[in-house]
Amino acid sequence: MTPAQFLARVKKGDIPAVCLFLGSEAYERGRCREALIQAHLESDGGDGLAQYDLSQSSITEVVDDARAMSLFASRRLILATSAEAALPRVLRSANDDDADDDGPAGASSDNPLEGYVKNPTPGTLLLFEATRFDLEGEEKKKTDRIRKFYSAITNVVEFKRFDADQARVELAGMAKRMKLNIDPAAAAMLVEALAANVGRIATELEKLSLYVGDGGTVSVEEIQALVPDARASTAFALVNALGRGDRNRAMASLDALCRENEYLPLSLAFLSTQYRQALAARRAGLQSPQQVQSYFSKAGVAMWGSRAEQVAQTAQKRTEEQLERGLKLIFEADRDLRSARPDDRIVMEQFILRLTQ
Repeated sequence: MTPAQFLARVKKGDIPAVCLFLGSEAYERGRCREALIQAHLESDGGDGLAQYDLSQSSITEVVDDARAMSLFASRRLILATSAEAALPRVLRSANDDDADDDGPAGASSDNPLEGYVKNPTPGTLLLFEATRFDLEGEEKKKTDRIRKFYSAITNVVEFKRFDADQARVELAGMAKRMKLNIDPAAAAMLVEALAANVGRIATELEKLSLYVGDGGTVSVEEIQALVPDARASTAFALVNALGRGDRNRAMASLDALCRENEYLPLSLAFLSTQYRQALAARRAGLQSPQQVQSYFSKAGVAMWGSRAEQVAQTAQKRTEEQLERGLKLIFEADRDLRSARPDDRIVMEQFILRLTQ
């Protein structure tokens, strides 16, 4: 089930006796865990929480504790973290394909979970968290092995990573709850800088809200000043300024990058991608960000809302000839940065002046 479905069940009081949290996304997992604690333990005074690390304890110890009746709490929540560590070594091996053909490991006589799931202790919730691996990509096979090992648990909550669009929506919701105004450009920069990690976004928003105060506005400047990954954000700010033809803003971003001793060819790589996509959009006759996003998504190219706006803006402000000329200038600047030259900054300043003239 999804985190939203799980939260809805908890709100209705339909709480499973045993469940598995699967996936590396931390923000939604924290919300679900907190909701579970509040719903099950708060009415009983908040006691009754026990925690185990399965890299140091066994499932048998956890199940034995769950079967034991507490003298001090009528309700209990037993949290078992590092659930992936309980897998037998043969199942944890990414190269062992035979382990996948032996039937559900969770049904093994060595695993006491099956018996407990059929007859759980009243008033006791058992929560396993397997957070090491992602649900998609190269680690999917590993999470499938974990799911198979815990097959006796039917209530599995999957925590997938947010994509950029989902992270922006969540950011807007968090900012609204904090009574914080955030510029669209600053929001896009924050998502880019933190790679759509919503947990980190929440942490940075709390810090920014303290800095600007209630009802304050967060701009690009605040993010560059306070967010640890703002140097990467400055690279995106340089690319965006050059895409708009904003010479003054581009020079200011270059100054920040030089002061931080950043690797300048990286900015050229980002700009090259934006110019190529803008050229493709112009040749395809795309006018709006929605058309840009739809066009590239159908072609299998990752394209989120703010990125589509940047590409569309660049395509509108530049003719096809200017975009082709810009790509040639990017090539020359990248070549000069990698060859013997007096100073990286001089090369980039000359590039910006030529590109925005």
